[in-house]
Amino acid sequence: MFAQVLSAAPYGIEARLIEVQCDVGPGLPGFAIVGLPEKEVSEARERVRSAIRNAGLSFPQLRITANLAPADLRKEGAGFDLALAVALLVATGQVAPEASAGTLFVGELALDGGLRPVRGMLAMALAAREAGVRRAVVAVPSAPEAGLVDGIAVHPVASLGEAVAFLRGERAIPPVPRTVPEEEPPDWIDLSLVRGQEHARRALEIAAAGAHHVLMVGPPGAGKSLLAKCLPGILPLLTFDEALEVTRIHSVAGLLSPERPLLRRRPFRSPHHTVSYAGMVGGGHGIPSPGEITLAHHGVLFLDELPEFDRKVLEALRQPLEERRITVVRAGTSVTFPASFMLVGAMNPCPCGHLGDPLRPCRCRPHEVAGYRKRLSGPFLDRVDLFVQVPRLTREELLAEGGGEPSEAVRRRVEGARDVQRSRFGARGGTNAELSPKEVQRWCALTPEGRSLLARAVDHFALTGRGYVRTLKVARTIADLAASATIGPEHVAEALQYRAFPEEVLL
Repeated sequence: MFAQVLSAAPYGIEARLIEVQCDVGPGLPGFAIVGLPEKEVSEARERVRSAIRNAGLSFPQLRITANLAPADLRKEGAGFDLALAVALLVATGQVAPEASAGTLFVGELALDGGLRPVRGMLAMALAAREAGVRRAVVAVPSAPEAGLVDGIAVHPVASLGEAVAFLRGERAIPPVPRTVPEEEPPDWIDLSLVRGQEHARRALEIAAAGAHHVLMVGPPGAGKSLLAKCLPGILPLLTFDEALEVTRIHSVAGLLSPERPLLRRRPFRSPHHTVSYAGMVGGGHGIPSPGEITLAHHGVLFLDELPEFDRKVLEALRQPLEERRITVVRAGTSVTFPASFMLVGAMNPCPCGHLGDPLRPCRCRPHEVAGYRKRLSGPFLDRVDLFVQVPRLTREELLAEGGGEPSEAVRRRVEGARDVQRSRFGARGGTNAELSPKEVQRWCALTPEGRSLLARAVDHFALTGRGYVRTLKVARTIADLAASATIGPEHVAEALQYRAFPEEVLL
């Protein structure tokens, strides 16, 4: 007999529906799985065999052939186990064919018949809904995640036996209610804990308002890492659609906890400088997995000790910093990941960290300083919007009582600027950092005084075409914070403070 049921598998941050076909016929007993399966899929034969027997069902002593269609798509993971078992039971007459029709089956089987969750459940539920599937049978821990998708009934089962009882009509399993988790209490570091550094605090506010990239340069202990960790607290809260996209990425990467089926906080990723190329941009064996730049989507990617990162890794960031997406190509596979993140870098001015420090002399030799700076290429630095000096704190700043302005007050101004940008861009959405060349020409109108000042700065700062446009975008954000429709000389002047050429910042 022949049977067919539906399953799904993650592909990039999306998912593809897979037809699990099963044919049971005469011949030497055997169980073959075809359709370009990886090793973990081929191993499903033993899991399915043991699970069916331990669930009190009959495993046929016949020739079994299972096909995962489309056959030219690589299949990975253990999520096909439940679908393979159900297809086999339908083919042998133990489950009625109409009971499994129009139903998505996803889950990993244990040898005792228990059902385990798999990664990418949210992406698979979204793909099923788009294909017109209206019912899904999944493992209990996966149900809250799949239940976020409206328009599909998600039935949680704890074992293969429970799934069969549900399909036979012997047991009623109501679908999980669709509930959107409440916003989590903030756990970020408040900006009021930062002492001094008014210039850097202002730079972070501008960066948050327009989603601009920042590089902070200063001696050890000046507060660069602390400032970066305060940034999520002044960013606007995720919208539901953004939260769903962030959750889908983390689900596919296997980083989503069953206790938190929907991520409501903006991601803050801080990989160590030993991170590999594939770990940063995405890749791995088989179908590429998202890397750090995709896990930071709609959030912050903080690279501490920036020059210590492998140059190949940093150069790989050049495309996503411009296009806000990354395409990973492997043999026979091409996956595009979203990468709309804020890059925040931190570095010392020299290897010892004390170049320009009035209290601790620098002991680096000139060629050591030059070599340290050359670890960051000009094209990479040209994609940074704001260069910020973070000097050593003075004694008065360290001993001062109280702190600066709290994150909540700064976030209100940032949200006000983001509201202006939302009304400007309409349904497309986006931020000033994402302005296209045509939109820059339309929305970054300069007053005559502002244009004159920027024209003089082109030669003084040796601005490239990219640097010129990025200065305009930062000035547009500063004007939005000031509720100004046009960009005046004061906005251009402040933007130019953060556009000093890197060699000047590092001196």
